[in-house]
Amino acid sequence: MPLSILATKLFPPPLRASLVPRPHLIARLDAGLAAGHRLSLISAPAGFGKTTLVASWLSERMKDEDRKTGQSDPSSFILHPSSFAWLSLDAGDSDPARFLAYLVAALQTAAAPVGAGLVDLLQSPQLPPVEALLTTLLNDLAALPDRVVLALDDYHALDAPAVDQALTFLVEHLPPQLHLVIVTREDPRLPLARLRARDQLTELRASDLRFTPAEAATFLTQVMGLTLSADEIAALEARTEGWVAGLQLAALSMQGRDDIAGFIQAFAGSHRFVLDYLIEEVLGLQPESIQTFLLRTSILDRLCGPLCDAVLLDSAASGQETLERLEHTNLFIVPLDDERRWYRYHHLFGELLRQRLGQSLASGEVAALHSRASAWCEQSGLLFEAFRHAVAANDVARAARLIERREMGLHIRSVAMPVLDWLAALPEAVLDAMPELRVRSATLALMTGQTSGVEEKLQAAERVLHGVEHDEQVADLLGQVACARATLALTRYDPDTMIAQAQRALEHLRPDNVSFRFTASWALSTALRFKGDRAGAARACQESIALSERSGDAFSQILAIRILGDLQELDGQLHQAAATYQRMLELSGEHPQPNAGEAHLGLARIFYEWNDLEAAEQHGQQSLRLTGLYDRVIDRFILSEVFLARLRLARGDVDTAAAMLAQTEQTARQRGFTLRLPEIAAAQVLVLLHKGRLDVADKLAQQDELPLSQARVLLAQGDPSAALALLAPFCRQMEDRGWADERLRAIVLQALALNLKGDNDTALHVLAEALALAEPEGFIRTFVDEGPPMAELLGRMRVEGGRMQEYLHTLLAAFGHEHERQHSALSPQPLPEPLSQRELEVLQLIAQGLSNQEIAARLFLALDTVKGHTRRIYDKLQAQRRTEAVARARDLGLL
Repeated sequence: MPLSILATKLFPPPLRASLVPRPHLIARLDAGLAAGHRLSLISAPAGFGKTTLVASWLSERMKDEDRKTGQSDPSSFILHPSSFAWLSLDAGDSDPARFLAYLVAALQTAAAPVGAGLVDLLQSPQLPPVEALLTTLLNDLAALPDRVVLALDDYHALDAPAVDQALTFLVEHLPPQLHLVIVTREDPRLPLARLRARDQLTELRASDLRFTPAEAATFLTQVMGLTLSADEIAALEARTEGWVAGLQLAALSMQGRDDIAGFIQAFAGSHRFVLDYLIEEVLGLQPESIQTFLLRTSILDRLCGPLCDAVLLDSAASGQETLERLEHTNLFIVPLDDERRWYRYHHLFGELLRQRLGQSLASGEVAALHSRASAWCEQSGLLFEAFRHAVAANDVARAARLIERREMGLHIRSVAMPVLDWLAALPEAVLDAMPELRVRSATLALMTGQTSGVEEKLQAAERVLHGVEHDEQVADLLGQVACARATLALTRYDPDTMIAQAQRALEHLRPDNVSFRFTASWALSTALRFKGDRAGAARACQESIALSERSGDAFSQILAIRILGDLQELDGQLHQAAATYQRMLELSGEHPQPNAGEAHLGLARIFYEWNDLEAAEQHGQQSLRLTGLYDRVIDRFILSEVFLARLRLARGDVDTAAAMLAQTEQTARQRGFTLRLPEIAAAQVLVLLHKGRLDVADKLAQQDELPLSQARVLLAQGDPSAALALLAPFCRQMEDRGWADERLRAIVLQALALNLKGDNDTALHVLAEALALAEPEGFIRTFVDEGPPMAELLGRMRVEGGRMQEYLHTLLAAFGHEHERQHSALSPQPLPEPLSQRELEVLQLIAQGLSNQEIAARLFLALDTVKGHTRRIYDKLQAQRRTEAVARARDLGLL
């Protein structure tokens, strides 16, 4: 369930028809914008007209734009923000995911393409790294043709260091296309001093925002309609120190009074006490029905007529009519939309109303108001607001029921975190009486990527459940506990525990508990895959797919078919696996979440095998981008980096591949991703063999117990008998297990070893077996990556005739393309006696600085053979030594 964006937060408040002009402040904001400042900060205590000033400034600028473009619609600023964007913040936006979602939504009102690729990522149960998200957003902003001004109103409502850090990153990397305006009661935790020193900051503070005597006079007489003498205005202005809200409250209190001078004389005190006094005066002058309405609806963050009617249960007055009356009389109510359906109270006014409500009603009566608000919100589909009111009413049973509803959207972090906070605050007695809440707290924590304290919650729930009579409900809860433990074990890569707990969960869960049964089956298939039981994993995977289809949940289907694609690929079913990965991307939508990176990586591997290196590169890079958005404790990006390094190696860029793998290994060790080290090592062995560093390659292959890598090293060392002794039992083991991928690789190496040993007929027979396995799915790179020895063997097989001639032609053609990619020197040579293909290969390696021994290892040749090629190269190039041969070859365009 995607996060619902409240559209009214994306528009500035409507401006009053009569405002006090403040041209000197508008000019300062204009000057900062013209000077290229990154940030305009409007920081002052409550009631200084900060929001009104910024809204009027943006309105003036929009009118200027309208005049330039010939537009005349006076409401264009409200309806079509164009180059201006607005976001009204509240405490709920302290969650980074919610804040970023609204930030993107606000920017899109001014520039629709901005942040389009982030929308789905921000709905993830685990928020990807914020800097990665902001980098994408900044790149989108930098591509805009025009400047956008974004105003963040009420920034002080946030209490989240993570949001402050995100905004700091945004400000420090802001492109010229965005100017940020922050409206706040207190300075944000941003590098303001650094911005001042760099002349990148415009500041307006309380001393700037105070009404001057002239502005106070205009406000009191023209806006509020009071008849006051100059002395009375001056006295009131002096007492309020130009505080706009104080003047407004004073003016409201003076309306209808005869003794204006006496009121002004008595008007004194600090802002806090002045506020208490004036609110008392304002409320005291309202009819009792209005006072009741104000106090009892103050529990609502936002108000509409039907909601107020449901809370008040007062048939004598219409809630909508009362709201419109309050707006008409300027009684601190703010419309949230142009239709005048939704409103909110001025924050200060609402706070004081709630304080007085608690003083005038018993706690049970206030709880009843919240209960009625919760019921109305639930019926209207506002489940999260219904939950919040149920919590305020201390109605644990109702709140517990609401969080079990699928429409609640607990997979959205900004919804899940308040629920977790509520669960954490519940008394032990309540949790013991309702053990299902402990289980929900544990599973919800896992969903949001938290593992700390999960086992303790599960144990506490079990203690209670073991002490009650077991029925279907208790059994189901025990199944949920086991399911949570299986998921917890996944974070530790503990397949034995995952299997035991998943099986226990499936034994206890009700048949109709589809969501938890899916999780258990998915965990089981994942664990069996970890243990190498691919057949068992496939059976569990089919069950999880069926359950995900029953649930109708796209996210569950994505998780399920991701395992299916992996198993198909391992079984050598490349075409089926590619179709499965494509289906996963289709389910992920246009703005995929990070787990879609695993589908891209699967497609990258398959296209690589089919020798479509360009498509493999595209999918590999997309995989790295998406998996890099996972939380730092997730290691999936390591696989993408290893793949891209191997792709570099396939293109002949050995040094870059080596550097990439070294960096990947360092990252894996620093983050404790030890399970990924063998995969990194296998790729590093290939690089070391290309560099001729056989001793290092041998040590690494043995250290990480990599049989196929050890076999390759033995072949490079010229010891085919040892390689065959290693490969024979490994191949039988893979056949017994049904591991088609590893068996095919082993058979290919057996053919090479037999050929190197001189057993040519047996080598061709074994190679035919490998080709029979590979041909139906179009394997190419499995053969091409073995280099010239494989090309020679395939060529001999083609000469001898027999089956699969078309496939052999395809493979040999791929070797030709590979040679063309890595050795462009195959063009006509300006030499009396041209260099052979093998001599060109040796020349290329000489130019790279490899020794004869290293060249022999790279090309699987004897050392004497390499020396013979080198002598012939010198003769044909009329050179005496290596440096002369390389220089001559460069002059002739052979290198």
